[in-house]
Amino acid sequence: MKFHKEGYTSLAIVVLFIFIINAIAHYYDAGDTVKWLVYIVSGFLLLTILQFFRSPTKKITIDESTVLCPADGKVVVIEETEETEYLKDRRIQVSIFMSPINVHVNRNPISGVISFFKYHPGKFLVAWHPKSSTDNERTTVVVKNSSGVEVLFRQIAGAMARRIVWYVKEGQEVQQGQEFGFIKFGSRVDLFLPLDSKINVNIGDKVTGGKTIIAEFNK
Repeated sequence: MKFHKEGYTSLAIVVLFIFIINAIAHYYDAGDTVKWLVYIVSGFLLLTILQFFRSPTKKITIDESTVLCPADGKVVVIEETEETEYLKDRRIQVSIFMSPINVHVNRNPISGVISFFKYHPGKFLVAWHPKSSTDNERTTVVVKNSSGVEVLFRQIAGAMARRIVWYVKEGQEVQQGQEFGFIKFGSRVDLFLPLDSKINVNIGDKVTGGKTIIAEFNK
């Protein structure tokens, strides 16, 4: 288990805060009750940051016929919809909600070349809100695989998430399961798949990034 690089600043702030409140408690010789309260708060804050920015090492099995889960979380949407930004056709949308306790690393669902990328500033509606896909801060990434199939996926900020991080750009070749970004503090990832894809998950399923097979392409 590694600590993700996106958490270094947050960890430094928390450690500094813990040092300050503990120093104040000891300098003013606070009573045992206050000191223990400070210790408990310090431990809680430290553990919260460590668990949120954890980045488990995963062995990825690459398979061009499948769509790999891009994030840890729970499946909250499976529906046919119109994708209007880039693909401009009917697609199956699969949405994964990431709670603050999930690993927040985002992974490429397929291998290929990034044919489209765009960052959208926006609102911070709760991640399960119907308009979060179009109104919230988000990125749109499209990857075309070796068979010419394009899959669109979005990082969507939630009510708590105020920063989306991405490591990809248009024209870049990416590998299935490789990190393409990170979202801080509660978020959602949407996938837009071809209509003839075989969906392997159901609404309410808990899924694991880089491990769960979300769908299979029609052969």
